[in-house]
Amino acid sequence: MTADSDSLPATSHSETPAVEVPAEVIRDWWQPFEDHLAKERRLSRYTVRNYRQAFEDFHRWLADPQVNLWARGLDALTARDIRDFVIEAQRRFDRRTLHNHASGLRTFFKFWMRRGRLARDPFLAVPLPKLEKRLPKFLTESQMKLLLAGPQRLLENESIDAHSAWRDRLAMELLYGGGLRVSELVALNHGAIDMDSGVARVLGKGRKERLCPLGAVALAVLKKFRAEFAPNAAPSTAVLVNPNGSRMKVGAVQLMLKRYLALAGLPMDITPHKLRHSYATHLLNAGADLRLVQELLGHAQLATTQVYTHVSVARLKEIYAKAHPRA
Repeated sequence: MTADSDSLPATSHSETPAVEVPAEVIRDWWQPFEDHLAKERRLSRYTVRNYRQAFEDFHRWLADPQVNLWARGLDALTARDIRDFVIEAQRRFDRRTLHNHASGLRTFFKFWMRRGRLARDPFLAVPLPKLEKRLPKFLTESQMKLLLAGPQRLLENESIDAHSAWRDRLAMELLYGGGLRVSELVALNHGAIDMDSGVARVLGKGRKERLCPLGAVALAVLKKFRAEFAPNAAPSTAVLVNPNGSRMKVGAVQLMLKRYLALAGLPMDITPHKLRHSYATHLLNAGADLRLVQELLGHAQLATTQVYTHVSVARLKEIYAKAHPRA
């Protein structure tokens, strides 16, 4: 749940009945925790949503008549109970989703332990299945050029109106040129962009603000879009808007990208977040400092950024071969 991602893993609740969690459980156990996450820790609504899904899934399992553990109370849960939950959950979730759920539930238990309502966290003594190592998927520079040319192709074929074509191009240029998360993209307002410096103030995870250089091309597309379709936009107006003036939503950006992936003949499993992967990978390939890329991406931990260095090995070997006397 704390993964650097704006999309929610697809899950199935075929084993656990998809029943509503009782209102009193939400009121007594979930709501104070949600207030803490949103107001004190200032986590994103996507993270809060994922924490809630983890809590509701766990409650449904505990309250299932075949398990019947909720009535005993959370303090009565043993490591064996949690092992049973983990074993059962593996039939419904992939390993990464299970790890994310467990992380959220540990946070839930810690919250109530600090407030004296629970004495311990039963998840601490239970090992989780090892995560498979997954390298971030990204597009090559030539693939990105092909993708970004899509809106112009449709416009020339009169398959799309000018507003949508330039807005779609702008959305993809900002994702790739600025390394924005899709949630940051749709939340971006005109007043957050300094057109002179080409830098945007972005509110990221944990409501932490960072500065994102947008790049010359993205800035040029933004100027074009502003001049033709938003000449009188107020600072509080969304950068990405639909023809009716409403703010573009995350789901609309995801669907828009699918259209241009199909047009370019590129893999359909590419998401807006993978354009962010492409941004980071191409920066490192060009010799950018890892800590600079960490700052640009808004990663709290350097380890999160280091996953992108796998594609830079060839570049490092090339530099070594040219510079080292023993190469």
